[in-house]
Amino acid sequence: MLYQGSCHCGEVTFEVEAEEDAEIENCNCSICAMSGYLHLIVPKNNFKLLTGESNLSTYTFNSGVAQHYFCKTCGIKPFYIPRSNPDGVDVNINCIDEPPAKMRIVDFDGRNWEQNAHTLAHKSKPS
Repeated sequence: MLYQGSCHCGEVTFEVEAEEDAEIENCNCSICAMSGYLHLIVPKNNFKLLTGESNLSTYTFNSGVAQHYFCKTCGIKPFYIPRSNPDGVDVNINCIDEPPAKMRIVDFDGRNWEQNAHTLAHKSKPS
């Protein structure tokens, strides 16, 4: 299925291809808990930025590997390149216009990221 999404103000738009019964992670790490981010991790070729590349700002912390992209206008983070899957894209399911109908939200212990990140590695591999 192909899904459309954007930041809050609509300056940044994208499309993402994902299964209708996609597994979505609800991470309890500091940045995800504070922002309410719900993770849909896909291979890079399943994601296409449509508009707003020049309106994106990048934030990194800790190891500096993850590239968190924020809209400069509204401050929303619609997607990022995750440390666990640097060959993929992690889309905020809350930024998708019509989320997958059969999505399954599962908890992910991001507070203990080092011990758990390996459980996400398969998500950015092509199906």
